Amino acid sequence: MMEPDVPRRINRLNELANNLWWSWHPQARELFRSLDYQLWRLSGHNPVKQLQEISFDRLAAATGDPSFLALYDSVMSAFDLYLSGESTWFETTYPDQRGQLIAYFSAEFAIHNSLPIYAGGLGVLAGDTCKEASDLGLPLIGIGFMYPQGYFHQRISTDGWQEDIYRTLDFNEAPINPCPWPQGCGPLVEIQLDSRTVHIWTWQVRLGRVNLYLLDTNIEQNSPQDRKLSARLYTADREQRIQQEIVLGMGGVRVLRTLGLKPSIWCANEGHTAFMMLERLKEAVEQGASVDEAIQKVQAATVFTTHTPVAAGHDVFPVELVEKYFRDYRESLGIERETFMELGQYGSMEGREFNMTAFALRMARWRNGVSELHGAVSRKMWQVLWPGVADRDVPISHITNGVHAPTWLAREMRELYDEYLGSGWFENHDDLAIWQQVLDIPDEELWSVHQVLKRKLSGAILERAQERWATCSTVPQQALAMGGLLDPEVLTVAFVRRFAEYKRPTLIFHDVERLKRIITNKWHPVQVIFAGKSHPDDFASKQLLQQLYTLLTDCEFRGRVAFVEDYDMHIARYLVQGADVWLNTPRRLQEACGTSGMKASINGVIHLSVPDGWWHEGYNGANGWVIGDSKPIPDPMEEDKADAEALYRLLENDIVPMYYDRDRKGVPHRWVQMAKEAIRSVTPVFSARRMLKEYCSDSFINAGQHKVCGGETWRRASRFGTVRL
Repeated sequence: MMEPDVPRRINRLNELANNLWWSWHPQARELFRSLDYQLWRLSGHNPVKQLQEISFDRLAAATGDPSFLALYDSVMSAFDLYLSGESTWFETTYPDQRGQLIAYFSAEFAIHNSLPIYAGGLGVLAGDTCKEASDLGLPLIGIGFMYPQGYFHQRISTDGWQEDIYRTLDFNEAPINPCPWPQGCGPLVEIQLDSRTVHIWTWQVRLGRVNLYLLDTNIEQNSPQDRKLSARLYTADREQRIQQEIVLGMGGVRVLRTLGLKPSIWCANEGHTAFMMLERLKEAVEQGASVDEAIQKVQAATVFTTHTPVAAGHDVFPVELVEKYFRDYRESLGIERETFMELGQYGSMEGREFNMTAFALRMARWRNGVSELHGAVSRKMWQVLWPGVADRDVPISHITNGVHAPTWLAREMRELYDEYLGSGWFENHDDLAIWQQVLDIPDEELWSVHQVLKRKLSGAILERAQERWATCSTVPQQALAMGGLLDPEVLTVAFVRRFAEYKRPTLIFHDVERLKRIITNKWHPVQVIFAGKSHPDDFASKQLLQQLYTLLTDCEFRGRVAFVEDYDMHIARYLVQGADVWLNTPRRLQEACGTSGMKASINGVIHLSVPDGWWHEGYNGANGWVIGDSKPIPDPMEEDKADAEALYRLLENDIVPMYYDRDRKGVPHRWVQMAKEAIRSVTPVFSARRMLKEYCSDSFINAGQHKVCGGETWRRASRFGTVRL
């Protein structure tokens, strides 16, 4: 890939643009923004594309601008200091772990919208994990897929149906580069799929101090069918899916070996990546270990995180398909077919299906869910793998997810915190004591900043609606449904997440007439913003989205209910920073964690949710609202009825009155106090910084030393008490 021609004085702009460190450092973003603001916007805040398109004259002019050069020198100095890795948290906390390497496998990574290789929450968590690992100095490397078509772009038709649009990524406009191989190695790694050889090309993405290696089969050495293996995320075809997972898991291990990298800790982010354990098992046997010894060796260095209590979220393959692709493999290890298949057996489908999560749980010694409640659900769900063991003693712990604050915190909020939290707050933002000072921020100032962010959100949505209108492919009702009439002065509720039945996106419409009265109140109006995608092959969720969209075109809502199409990380930042209320209504015990509400809370956006996922342990009675209670309701219709009633009561009696209760200057003091409590209680506890430090103390260090896991880390106190199901 040819780098753009940049004047010598500022020639490190290319280097900076190709290290996504800039994406979570405001000064670096400001550098590219000030270089050419219009191109910055048109590129989707992608400096690689911006530098491809900018004129040399514009770059030359920048070299004569003292203020730009001062900013450039400041940013590059901070960049160099960061990359030097001096005195990082990991280095100072675990000096005896120098030389350790953590391999982190995930099917998707959401880093920035310029690299669209993610579908949703799993990818966002993986991206946040890599960024925080870089900040803390963890010796982590990521392994995933480079999907040239990514997930898909969403377009809503005039009759409300989701259209799935795939666009091939221009690699010259993305922050990726061919992987630098050791001399005499590469550039291709081979893997066997049934009777054929598949060649793997590897791309490198730089995330501060962390390297992410992305596998790609779309190269001329492969057959047309194999070139498609890395084309898209989460294909519905079972055979293509198992082929993808073999390439990712086993191929990923071979790529690391070829690079000369020797991880001592192997992390599997969900079951999609579990075949990397099989490749390591094969390596151990080839080195002279018995199968039992090899299994123990793999287990001792493996950390597995399960992310969903929903059965459909776990990959399951027919045993015939597994036998087709692993017959030669298991025979080379001297493992009988039945013994091999037992590694992936689960529940009533024993002997007929190979469950990837069950396999990963058996092959890892450190296993965890992603919230306190999810840990309890997982122990009950997977208890069958430990016959005779009580639910509470099943060896699955939990480490609650967290978000990378630098990525999701609005620049305006960060500047406010700079003023009132004192020096060093940012480097120690997981310290609870620091956040007590949020209570000292004048209500007027916090409210003023929030209003700025809310206007930015309204502007971003209006711009998208106008762009669709300009294509002449919309009708007036669509412009209405896309947010053309949203008002930044109105209480704004956001429901933003992947569309699926268990998330209940239409719950708020349970009583349409009552909702209309709430929304169209003359003195205290409300508006609701929806965003999210349905899986391309999930017709039920597409139908749910279509039903919702039809409701939005009802003129009686007066344009105060909107759907923002093609939800991605770019618009997500506006939403989590500029909404007033973040709504979450999953069926109880079906959301593992959910992190979007954490992103909203750190920006002072107040959470409104059923007590599921992270909110079960995050809600303290003063930092948001809880819909109903934690007691499961077996009948879905009764659950919907009860939760809808609780939601309407909260809106009518608490949320709307509090929002519009203003002083003479228009400041809603009770509302701002709750926003402050949300910031104070959520930011340090539900940060990726706290999460990764906990992984280090609970899993990474022990796994690296091959110690037996000790301690029952999942039994933690919460507002609802120790979780028992």
